[in-house]
Amino acid sequence: MAVPKRKMSRSNTRSRRANWKAAPVATTTCPNCSAPAQAHMACPSCGTYKGRHYSAAEQTSHQA
Repeated sequence: MAVPKRKMSRSNTRSRRANWKAAPVATTTCPNCSAPAQAHMACPSCGTYKGRHYSAAEQTSHQA
């Protein structure tokens, strides 16, 4: 494993880490209810994905 011989400066470290950005989650519209849903996942509002219904994917109200 390679080990650096010298300490890396703050500017070099920070310029290298400047590209570590979080990307927003890509959403698509559900063909069934046209709500925004994450790609390749069941719709959280109606629970359908590729024509099938998944009841576990539907949003439920949290009761205390």
